[in-house]
Parts: sequence; structure tokens; C-alpha cells
Amino acid sequence: MSERPAIRVEGLTKRFGERTVVDHVDLTVGRGRICGFLGPNGSGKTTTLRMICGLLIPDDGAGEVLGLDLRRQRDAIKLRIGYMTQRFGLFEDLTIRENLGFVADAYGIDDKRARVDAALERLGLETRAHQLAGTLSGGWKQRLALAACVLHEPDILLLDEPTAGVDPLARREFWDQIHLLAADGVTVLVSTHYMDEAERCHDIAYIAYGVMLARGTAAEIVAESGLVALAGEGPGADRLAPRLEHRDGVAMAAAFGPTIHVCGQEMAALRRAVDAVAPDIRWRETEPTLEDVFIHLMRGASDNSVGAGA
Repeated sequence: MSERPAIRVEGLTKRFGERTVVDHVDLTVGRGRICGFLGPNGSGKTTTLRMICGLLIPDDGAGEVLGLDLRRQRDAIKLRIGYMTQRFGLFEDLTIRENLGFVADAYGIDDKRARVDAALERLGLETRAHQLAGTLSGGWKQRLALAACVLHEPDILLLDEPTAGVDPLARREFWDQIHLLAADGVTVLVSTHYMDEAERCHDIAYIAYGVMLARGTAAEIVAESGLVALAGEGPGADRLAPRLEHRDGVAMAAAFGPTIHVCGQEMAALRRAVDAVAPDIRWRETEPTLEDVFIHLMRGASDNSVGAGA
């Protein structure tokens, strides 16, 4: 396998009017890797995906996708990428098989029937092949959309919040398929708001309002955050968050079932805060979560893209 990364962009920038929606973003993703792309709504994730797949032209920046120039070879890039949008984009009045046949025709696939049959089998869609797409549940629509994305055997998959609104079992099965594709050498860049999905990625890129704030594995991002955490147990622990949230030394506090989880940037200050508010609660040191880190980063970021599409 080539050592050349599947995606390498530098200084990627996109403006809509006076608003900079993506602000000099650098991103490198190795071949066969699953990169989670995270950030609050309106932070430029979708815009970045669209620039990488050739649907939008960057205002600044450059890079390569599969060794092809991001600006000059956009048409060639599109043929080697599968892009799954946030909303279901296939025909609801066609069956699953008919939808896949349409996609095969659009790509000019010669062995159309064999490729459609293989996609149906891979995504477990054979028994529903003649069902109208509009009658499918969210999880089955998701499978159909993924089958359509991989029909032309792309080298890269760009998935834009593909499991939003899908039940946990369907999400688990979807991610099993993503890992199988990555094992076959497909590179995946997937945006998500689910922390459990982020932790299933090989590494993560976190963007807030157009600016890349964190890059690395989940463990690396947590370790480099500088956050420390305490977990509290005892009567009424889960009701303490409003009293702790704005104390000196506390960055955030949240209830988890009957317990309380508190984060800050210095353990001594964090302990002073919790002891002052809840001395009767049993406190123990724990690890900050990925969600803690992302909320902390988001609160410190400046929203410079209000009203811009992202």
C-alpha cells in the first residue's frame, strides 16, 4: 500500500460573503484510516467535506486527494469518492434494487447486475431488494445509502453525520460495515456528534467555527487537553451540577445517573470547589471523557460563522 496519504490539504479556506466558514484548515488522513470529524453545528464540517470531494472550490489553500490536485483534478477526484450526505438522497418511489441500478448507470458501471447483487449482499439488503425506498425505516435507508456510496468501489468515503436519528443497533451494524471497508483499504472521513462513534475512529479531527482545534487519537486528545476530573457519589450528588458549574476551578459539571462528574484544569482547585459545596459527597479522581474535552474546546471557541451554511 502506498505511503502517500489519501487526503492531504493545507490552509483550506472557504468564505461565504464576509464570513469565513472554514479557516485555513490542515488535514491529513492516511489510507485505510477512519477519521472522525467532529465539531458543533455550523462549524464548517460539511463545507470541508464538499471541498475535499470536489463539490466546492476552496477560496484559499491547496492539497491532494488520492494524489490528485484538489483544484485542477476535481472531476477525477469525484469518481473515486463515495459521498453520503446528511439527508437521504435517493428516490423514495423506486425500490432498493432500482435505486442501486440508477446509481450504477450514473457511474457507467459495466457489470451492473453483479455489482448491485454484491452491494445488496454486503449490506444485508437482499430480502428487501424489491421494497420501495420510501417505506424503509431510518436504519434501512442508511444501509441503502451506504450501498449506493460503495457501488462504484471508491477509495475514499466521506460520510456526513450518517447515523443521525438511527437506533443503537443500526448504528452498531453500520460501524461494523465501516470497519470492514477500512480493512479493505478504503479511507473514511466521517462527521458525527456521537462520542461513542468518535471513539471507534482511528483518529479524530475537531473543528469549531472553521478552525481546527484538536487532532489525534481519542486518547491523545484527552491527554493533551490538560483537564482533570472528579466523580462524586452520595445522596443528592446528581443535583449538584448547578451549584458547582460556576465555581472557581470548575470548567463543567454534569450528572451521570445518581453521580456527578466535575472537570477543571487543576486538581487542587477542583477539590477546593467540590469540598466547599459538597463536603459530604465521596469524591474520587477519574479520567476526563472525550465529551468533556470537546465541550471545553467548544466553550472556548469564538463563533465567527453565525448565519453561514456549514
